[in-house]
Amino acid sequence: MSNLKLYYAKASTFSQRTRVVLLEKGIEFTPIEIDLQNKPEGYTQISRYGKVPAIAHGDLNIYESAIIDEYLEEVFPEPALLPSEPGAKAIARIWIDYANTRFVPAFNKFLRGKDSTEQEQGRREFIESLLYIEQEGLGKLSGNGPYWLGDKVSLVDISFYPWFERLPILEHFRKFSLPAETPRIQQWWNTLRDRQSIQAVENPVSFYIERFSKVLGEPTTVGAAQK
Repeated sequence: MSNLKLYYAKASTFSQRTRVVLLEKGIEFTPIEIDLQNKPEGYTQISRYGKVPAIAHGDLNIYESAIIDEYLEEVFPEPALLPSEPGAKAIARIWIDYANTRFVPAFNKFLRGKDSTEQEQGRREFIESLLYIEQEGLGKLSGNGPYWLGDKVSLVDISFYPWFERLPILEHFRKFSLPAETPRIQQWWNTLRDRQSIQAVENPVSFYIERFSKVLGEPTTVGAAQK
């Protein structure tokens, strides 16, 4: 039995990544939800940056989702979420870095750009990123498999996942939908979203639209049929 504690926030993309890793690996853990606007006293002794997710595992406190997820991969190696061969593992890590340094910033600029010019730049960068993923990522690495690296879900899939769950925000506020030139991405997302681990941590569309209406200062109109 694991004595692992997970500190997370429901709306946190990075927390969702780690929650999915824990569920995919079947690791027992105690979830502790953190209100980032009203952090409990002493939380910065667990997460020095004061962010989520963080884990406490035995005498160790670890924070930053990418570091947590690789720690979990090493300590709980089955089922594996990274390739065992060093070259393939390095390629997987490059794509995880791409998610963090290219894909996510483009998404955020598109959604939260300070004006229409910055938002339009974000739109272009986001579409470029999607097309790059379609051709160079899923197009070359997945083969005939449903996931990024083939037949099995990996940390690469999990690293991109939370922002695809938030695509309805872009549809609602920026009138965006996935380009027709991204059939592999669309198939990948339709497969990934059916996994039990993803469904266990997902938030309804209404949750995001209500939340970002406040952040962006834009009106909310949520269809009754949306989850």
